[in-house]
Amino acid sequence: MTVILIFFVAHWYLSLFFQTFFLHRYAAHKAFTMSPFTEKVFYVLTWIFQGSNYLSPFGYGVMHRMHHAFADTENDPHSPKYDETIWNMMWKTKTIYSDISNKILVPEKRFTEGVPNWEAFDTFARSWPSRLFWGALYVAMYAQFATTWWLWLLLPIHFLMSPIHGAIINWFAHKYGYRNFTVGDTSRNFLPVDFLMMGESYHNNHHKYGSRPNFGGIRWHEIDPTYQVIKVLDKLHIIRIAEQKEIVLERSRTAA
Repeated sequence: MTVILIFFVAHWYLSLFFQTFFLHRYAAHKAFTMSPFTEKVFYVLTWIFQGSNYLSPFGYGVMHRMHHAFADTENDPHSPKYDETIWNMMWKTKTIYSDISNKILVPEKRFTEGVPNWEAFDTFARSWPSRLFWGALYVAMYAQFATTWWLWLLLPIHFLMSPIHGAIINWFAHKYGYRNFTVGDTSRNFLPVDFLMMGESYHNNHHKYGSRPNFGGIRWHEIDPTYQVIKVLDKLHIIRIAEQKEIVLERSRTAA
């Protein structure tokens, strides 16, 4: 049982880290820079740790830029304001993401400019053989180490982990929580201490300052775990934080 629980928690947080670090803060927002070689390394690491849930940095980055541009309008790829249920929102998100990734939908240049696009690797990583390979590994892990029936209930989450991560923020962080800033959308900080989503829960902060690498830091309790890793990687010269975007926010500019 212990092995399966460790495996589940590790997959949850490692998959989430590469989603928020590489796909969100780098691909979509360019909150920091990295060399072309390092970018390819993170492509591969994202494939390894997202596994069967691998998301294209190009598809994700373009769609997320559209979300910021059209937040909570009819053109928003995912908005609780226009989708009746979380399931409807997730399906709409999947459809738009797939159309962008497969080049069926051609977005405006402002949404695509500078977004990483390693087409050959994306084609491989998003293929059914790749997804089935990772899925088979998950099943094998459970077959080997699941010692009680209820552990198998965790298995479907491995197959849907990236969509689940997205749904938590795109639905719940637009409906519940508190706001530090008045912005032109419904974004909220879903958790006062983000132990679950590695900083993604500070969604209102992020919608106010989209390219800021630190999603937390406005109130004393808003600690962004991903940003702590970003600072270490910057110190090691693996990435470079875009200094002009790393701003100091004054408490007087926040709203209760």
